[in-house]
Amino acid sequence: MHTVPGRRSRAPRRVLAATTATAGLLLVAACTSTGNGGSGGKTAAGGVQLVKAGQLTTCTHLPYPPFQSEINGTVQGFDVSMIDLVAKDLGVKQQILDTPFENFKTGAFLNSGECDLAAAGMTITAERKKNVDFSDPYFDATQALLVDKSSGVTSLADAKAKKVKLGAQAQTTGEDYAKKQGFDPVSFESSDAVLNGLRTGQVKAVIIDYPVVQGWLKDKANANAFKLAANINTGEQYGFTVKKGNTKLLAAINKAIKDAKADGTYKKLYEKWIGPYDQSAASPSAS
Repeated sequence: MHTVPGRRSRAPRRVLAATTATAGLLLVAACTSTGNGGSGGKTAAGGVQLVKAGQLTTCTHLPYPPFQSEINGTVQGFDVSMIDLVAKDLGVKQQILDTPFENFKTGAFLNSGECDLAAAGMTITAERKKNVDFSDPYFDATQALLVDKSSGVTSLADAKAKKVKLGAQAQTTGEDYAKKQGFDPVSFESSDAVLNGLRTGQVKAVIIDYPVVQGWLKDKANANAFKLAANINTGEQYGFTVKKGNTKLLAAINKAIKDAKADGTYKKLYEKWIGPYDQSAASPSAS
């Protein structure tokens, strides 16, 4: 996801996504603004200025399960649930805009005032920090090498030796990593397109974020056709982003992350959306 594991590019279109939901969790966003006045009612709790009154507007890039994807008509996932916690603290409701991934690297939709923050399984990088301010890390990310079982590939070195056609998601650290390892990867616009490339035989192996692979392999058909050949620890971490200088919203996001880890909410969300909880994910090292 997310250069990143970080993610993707897409055709330049923007879609207003459905209002978020936490799918059965008790922690849901409040439906009304606290309305402290100022900026036409766009001031939320803690003096946080919002681009639209009564809502926390989040830019994302769909689909990217298990972090964000449309399920039963609402956008849901780990990132969505984490930002719902921020919205709850601010006394507003989260609303999501589906936008091209390249905008997250430049901060375009934050700078134009269309979104308050971006939550898109995005890896924290020095290059991106030039354009946006990142929250504290909220997720330790690794890459995975997923291969077609018929390929016989057992590792990245094996894939290179066998000259296997490799795929990756465009504009991601997975793609960057593949190039650094001497591959000329086939670029796909989204995680769905990456999986379809494997299914149709366009590629025999892909490098993509491990949580995405975890989700794919929960499907029996995928598990029968593909296998995890290797985990690749690149030391990457995900962060949420705000417009540079938006210190009050950044503080609210960091508080929500910290509180969720302290009171057990983070663990519940992790187990719901990602899988078995890894304690190291709760206290990631500094990026």
